[in-house]
Amino acid sequence: MPPATGPAASRFTLPHSTAAVPMARALVRAALEDGDRPWPADRDTAELLTAELVANAVEHTAEGCPIELVVELLPSGCQVEVHDGDPAPPAGLTEGAPMPQPDPWQEGGRGLLLIRSLSETCGHRPTERGKAVWFTLPAAEARP
Repeated sequence: MPPATGPAASRFTLPHSTAAVPMARALVRAALEDGDRPWPADRDTAELLTAELVANAVEHTAEGCPIELVVELLPSGCQVEVHDGDPAPPAGLTEGAPMPQPDPWQEGGRGLLLIRSLSETCGHRPTERGKAVWFTLPAAEARP
């Protein structure tokens, strides 16, 4: 998937703290409530998957490492990217990798499974400063 850089892409720098998660959810919700194109994608799913990516970036990167959120509205839905400073690919999100099997006794380990299961497409790519992890969602049906 190409980088989210189109004219409808919005970029936000997030703090490297747990406060980034609710901020990212709010930013995605606002972006998907675009006045010209209401309901471009399922906002609840977009918020959930964004929260997972941002939480992973905060948890698995060095403190102080910048985190960037990029939301792009597409004719076919939306693409969300989370950029962080760690170049290592996320386990379980590599194309062709087996679907991760979370330990039922552990609290974590389900985020990438959710992303792979609920997104239309997802993946990661290297960037100049680390990596971008992304997902796309299809356009949502019009709601009353």
